[in-house]
Amino acid sequence: MSLPPGFLDELRNRLPLSQVVGRKVIWDPRKSNRGKGDFWAPCPFHTEKSASFHVDDRKGFYYCFGCHAKGDAVSFVKETENVGFIEAVEILAREAGMVMPARDPQAAQKADRRTELVRVMDEAVKYFRLQLNTQAGAAARDYLARRRLGASALERFEIGFAPDSRNGLYQALTAKGIAPDLIVDAGLCIRPDEGGAPYDRFRGRIIFPIRDARGRAISLGGRAMDPNARAKYLNGPETELFDKGRNLYNLGPAREACGKGKPLIVAEGYVDVIALVEAGFTGAVAPLGTAITEDQLKLMWRVADEPVIALDGDAAGLRAGLRLVDLALPLLEAGKALRFAILPGGQDPDDLIKAEGREAMERVLAGAKPMVDLLWQREIEGKVFDSPERKAALDKSLRAALRKIADPSIRAHYGEDIKRLREELFGLGRGGQAPRWSMPRSPGAGGRGAKPPALPLSATRASLLASAGSEAVAEQLRETMIMAILCAHPALVAEFESQIERLRLSDPGVARLRDTMLMQADRPSEALAEALARENPGVLETLMSHPHVRSAPPVLRRDDRDFARMCLAEELAKLQATRAVRAETEEAVEALEGLADEGVTWRISQATKAFHRAGKSKLEDTGDLGEDRAAMSDFLQSLLDKHGGG
Repeated sequence: MSLPPGFLDELRNRLPLSQVVGRKVIWDPRKSNRGKGDFWAPCPFHTEKSASFHVDDRKGFYYCFGCHAKGDAVSFVKETENVGFIEAVEILAREAGMVMPARDPQAAQKADRRTELVRVMDEAVKYFRLQLNTQAGAAARDYLARRRLGASALERFEIGFAPDSRNGLYQALTAKGIAPDLIVDAGLCIRPDEGGAPYDRFRGRIIFPIRDARGRAISLGGRAMDPNARAKYLNGPETELFDKGRNLYNLGPAREACGKGKPLIVAEGYVDVIALVEAGFTGAVAPLGTAITEDQLKLMWRVADEPVIALDGDAAGLRAGLRLVDLALPLLEAGKALRFAILPGGQDPDDLIKAEGREAMERVLAGAKPMVDLLWQREIEGKVFDSPERKAALDKSLRAALRKIADPSIRAHYGEDIKRLREELFGLGRGGQAPRWSMPRSPGAGGRGAKPPALPLSATRASLLASAGSEAVAEQLRETMIMAILCAHPALVAEFESQIERLRLSDPGVARLRDTMLMQADRPSEALAEALARENPGVLETLMSHPHVRSAPPVLRRDDRDFARMCLAEELAKLQATRAVRAETEEAVEALEGLADEGVTWRISQATKAFHRAGKSKLEDTGDLGEDRAAMSDFLQSLLDKHGGG
């Protein structure tokens, strides 16, 4: 959707940020100064008692001095309501009394078709709910009663029944004037290969409607009544509405519950979710007939920082948990984690709650283990480490797993936990043999028996402060270069959309330019370039006039998209690495207080060096990557060295 020039600015002007944020916090009257538009409150993004969350109405930005969350009204609504960019703008526009701009014809046609398909799905849900209360649904009602699914559960989850009829649903929908093509495209009926009228996809099944985060019916799940059916559970096919790898069962209500402090619990299937919700665990969701995907994992993290994965206590459940560990390791970020609640005796949540009640489930959830414990258990399960070779094999396997973690700070903490677990396994106390486990070393980090060099504490701290100052300038240069490359090559915006959305930008004007990019990401390159120039003329002119931008190879060479893509990926990676290392350094400095021993000093010195390594280019190997990329690397690095060299 394209927003007209100045729309977001007008939106921000009409709605004071304090009004938007004030719905979620209680202002501290002692620190706040309403007359000056200066507000303070406990942070809504992390638990605290002091008021470290600051809102500046004049600038329209918020910042937390505790967790460092920052942004404007749009980003606040995105984070607190768990919605996308356009949805956040729509929410604010309604509150401000502003009309969202008209859509372009192609987008309008696509949206209208989706609306039609949702209407078809809603009619199907009504049909199946009615069928559950007919004579044909008697067996289904008996089954649901045996599963202790009462009237409240049937109503809340809109459970229905599909009679064992070839075309009952098809006839009911066409009788209401719904076109056969829409019924087929919604995934409700199948068109025979040999021709003829479509037939119902769901027959002889209990029906569980699947709704998206906004509550729209997008598909169905069906549980077979016939024990000999080829598929016990059947989900609707992929459609314009439904992508099973990007949705979760009960997502909308769970998101609302998690916003009120409930934990996000991920179960295996529909009945488990229903049992959990009926027992009071209202933040329950489930994947839709597949193993959890990367998109679903990211979706979970948008809802809650630490989803609890409720694993069936059988071999299949544990295998599913271990697959999820491998999926999650490269995606871990500070504050984003998984915990695993393993149910006893091969039970699932429905079994446990029925057998022992809500309290038993609470105990299982309270005992949920961090992901590092599951990783460790996988590596040692059923193995005997009675020789140096077997111990070395364990170390090798663990190092390989830790290398998957992209965030250096998280990787270091995992290494510390693994070291502790290894010492416990082999009975190595403080006075015993030094553990063989160590984090992977980079080349040249020292040979066997190398000891960390002791550096003077004051020199280390001074080095850190100098690095931090220069890195702030370096980060801003990188931000500018990233945005300039995107402006010069608009076709790359869609390709890097998720990374652009997560990018923290220090300049509010450049951040607004990024907002325009995201809103226009699905448009052709020429249209996107025109929108950027039209909606942000001053910001764009300033951005492209920076000296290091004007002469940058990927900006000058507008016809070489592959080169620009490589440079953009490199700059994004270096910026992420630099910020991650800085976070580790800040933690190390905090740990230094009162602990000025040789080991901590070594940690600080290594963090200082890591600052410089994070800023160095990975493109210096011209033999593999070509002279152009090396030239770009040297060009940018010379600028950063000039600013950071003091």
